[in-house]
Amino acid sequence: MARRRFRAYRSPVDAWTAGGAYETYMGRWSALVAEQFLRRLAVPGGKRWLDVGCATGVLTDAIQKRRPRLVVGIDPSAGFLSAARARRAGVFVRGDARALPVRDNSFDAVVSGLALNFVPGPAAAIAEFERAAAPGATVAAYVWDYADGMGMLRTFWDAAVELNPAAAELDEGRRFPLCHPEVLARLWAGLHEVTVDAVDVDTTFADFDDYWTPFLSGQGPAPGYVATLDDQRRDALRDLLRERLTGTGLTARAWMVHGVKPSPGR
Repeated sequence: MARRRFRAYRSPVDAWTAGGAYETYMGRWSALVAEQFLRRLAVPGGKRWLDVGCATGVLTDAIQKRRPRLVVGIDPSAGFLSAARARRAGVFVRGDARALPVRDNSFDAVVSGLALNFVPGPAAAIAEFERAAAPGATVAAYVWDYADGMGMLRTFWDAAVELNPAAAELDEGRRFPLCHPEVLARLWAGLHEVTVDAVDVDTTFADFDDYWTPFLSGQGPAPGYVATLDDQRRDALRDLLRERLTGTGLTARAWMVHGVKPSPGR
């Protein structure tokens, strides 16, 4: 078993601690991607799953609907795990993606949803995914296409940078180069049958407040940035976004990568 290290993955504005705030900001859209992700993986029932970076258990919950033998969720955030245990079925453990507290070759599917880009040194995490996976197991993940395809965030950062060019340094599209198909494919190079595909979902908001209010939660890079603004600058950003968002529907794209752990000798 790998040595445990408990460390939250964050920059100065990347707070991931409050489960309820995460659900309204990003969890509701992650749930839509999770369903498509699992449908494409087509892992049969009765299997052992490991969900790395499980957060509040959105992906774990979707896995449970597929009648698994076992689901274990791992995350470094005590706050997220508390929310997961309260709302989802499964076993939830605090741990680091780069030193998973699980035995070698012990899971039929090792997956991760919207977490890998927040792990420093993601190659170490992929090595751990492979270690935890049994021969022939599925190893897969999905991340948002921050650069182009995540409409709600692309709109936010374009407006934020227009008002404050320094905000460009915090834009996830700039900060997370991992969230591109070619980079994900390279990370999965040690696996067989590797594919990278786009997963598109609609993010429909009831009204502008349904879009804007989650940005006041302080959870994640964009809300973290909003929390640094004084009232005048925050209101200016809100008003510019209201002007830009003429409708209530945007598209969110995630990149899904999938591979199979080779059997010994292959």
